[in-house]
Amino acid sequence: MSDAAPGSDQTSGVVPGQSDCDLTKDISTGQTGLRQGLTSYGDAHFSLFLRKVFIKAAGYSEDALSRPIVGIINTYSSFNPCHDRDLVSDKHGFQGNVPQLIEAVKRGVHLNGGLAMEFPTISVHESFASPTSMYLRNLMSMDTEEMINAQPVDSVVMIGGCDKTTPAQLMGGISANKPIISLVTGPMMPGSHKGTRVGACTDCRNNWAAFRAGKIDIEEISAINEELGPTVGTCGVMGTASTMACILAALGMMPLKGATAAAVSAARIRIAEETGGHAVNAATKKIKPQDVLTRESFINGITVLQAIGGSTNAIVHIMAIINRHPAIAGSITLDTIDEIGRKTPLLVDLKPSGDNYMTDFHNAGGMPALLHALKPLLHLEAKTVTGQTLGELLAQTKYVPVPQDHPTNCIRPLDNPLYPASSLIVLSGNLAPGKAVMKASASKERRLLKHKGAAVVFSNTADMALRIDSPDLQVDKDSVLVLQSIGPIGNPGMPEAGMIPIPRKLAAQGVTDMLRISDGRMSGTAGGTIVLHVSPESAVPDSPLGIVRDGDIVECDAEARVLKVHLSDEEIGKRISHRKEVLSNEAPWVARTHVRGYRGLYMRSVNQAEQGADFDFLTAAGPASTS
Repeated sequence: MSDAAPGSDQTSGVVPGQSDCDLTKDISTGQTGLRQGLTSYGDAHFSLFLRKVFIKAAGYSEDALSRPIVGIINTYSSFNPCHDRDLVSDKHGFQGNVPQLIEAVKRGVHLNGGLAMEFPTISVHESFASPTSMYLRNLMSMDTEEMINAQPVDSVVMIGGCDKTTPAQLMGGISANKPIISLVTGPMMPGSHKGTRVGACTDCRNNWAAFRAGKIDIEEISAINEELGPTVGTCGVMGTASTMACILAALGMMPLKGATAAAVSAARIRIAEETGGHAVNAATKKIKPQDVLTRESFINGITVLQAIGGSTNAIVHIMAIINRHPAIAGSITLDTIDEIGRKTPLLVDLKPSGDNYMTDFHNAGGMPALLHALKPLLHLEAKTVTGQTLGELLAQTKYVPVPQDHPTNCIRPLDNPLYPASSLIVLSGNLAPGKAVMKASASKERRLLKHKGAAVVFSNTADMALRIDSPDLQVDKDSVLVLQSIGPIGNPGMPEAGMIPIPRKLAAQGVTDMLRISDGRMSGTAGGTIVLHVSPESAVPDSPLGIVRDGDIVECDAEARVLKVHLSDEEIGKRISHRKEVLSNEAPWVARTHVRGYRGLYMRSVNQAEQGADFDFLTAAGPASTS
């Protein structure tokens, strides 16, 4: 243990801990370290006395009470491969990525004079959470907020990674408003199949589509399955996890190199140690997220989102995060995201919009290289959790640039982008009065970005599963596939079912893309001409999406930002009125009033996608009025 902390009993000549028993001294407020946030017993001195009993039972000395306490959120779970084991075993079994990161963070904390204390929260994985991980994002944010508030921490390192964990942590961290810093587990490495690199999860979807179309057999799809996730870590393409990591760096909430280093790399461990040091600094200087994050910070984050061709899921998460911030909520909308996109080119050549993997992005310089390329579009005066501005931090962060013409450089210059602008766009019209989103850069057939065709409507995922591959389905390559009832309320958790499968009879004919529309989400690793997050969702009684029928002509014009159904306002009104008359008690909109438990809380409290699909009572504005 290093020299006594300033202000401790050891520096004043008093017997260690004795001053805590001075009943004339007010200790109920203004405390730091383990003396803060005392449990309520009605007697603050007794509360501290009792806490010290258990601190000493844990083997800590009096000196530990006065150190800056850095909490470390432990999201290790055997049900979360993004946060789970490495491929190196020890005598205790498998040594996990998260446990390794925790030890490195602790080292960084202790080297800088703090005391690290880890604690658990919910851990959510995309493929192991039913019905969806999004269903649990808000719950994880509540867990994060309340555990940060409840425990005597001066700052917190939030270890996340898998898609919904990092936004949940930032949502909860902003609401708690104690100093926080993010650390992600990092992306996995790519695998190989027949000499071609493959990786989760863009190649999962592409190869599964090929299997459905009969282009590859069961033996080959099984062999590919062995290679898609060869190491621990998050998906190795520009999916939601990678997107959120890049956005966190752009927001100034993590070291700039922290977004791209592989989960199994030594660089990832060094970043964790660095993060621990930053956490002590944030605790000492009281650098709180509501002070760090400004409107300019989020403009930077959205600029990076567009430049990386990031996940459409990030739009929902960004809106939820923004609406947790009292000073920023309402100042950034979906229209803001679209406006930024119009002047921001797509620079990073990664799947699903491009061809490469996160390891390539990291080797090309990662976020420091990208931010240098984007400097003319960024607010460099924005603050970061280090206490420096983004510009200062960028100037200080060293990296070795890769020659622009080198084949391994997947970061394009502003004057030679992969896609000219508007990678992610926002649509509106009579089919989506509350807006909808699309990743235009991931369209596989560009003609579909301006297209109209007859709707083939599926009322829910069960209906889709029953009929999508039927030889009798009335569908052709110009049809518009519409899937209802997968919004936040209609299918609680807003599943990633928006990438509606190409009907097998069309896939067998070589059709690889169709215009698809839903009120749900799709994986950030997915591609196609797909309209998502249609609002209001179809479960809402007056939703236009909820009254679309087979044969209705639906039009999407990405350039004009239009999404509409060719029906008169009068016809739409008639259909909505009729729908309200026949709405059954089993319909989610009605049934949510008497559903018990977390599911009922979710269905009654979740807001629409354009607001972030957060619970209304968790937003900065608080719950919606019931009067």
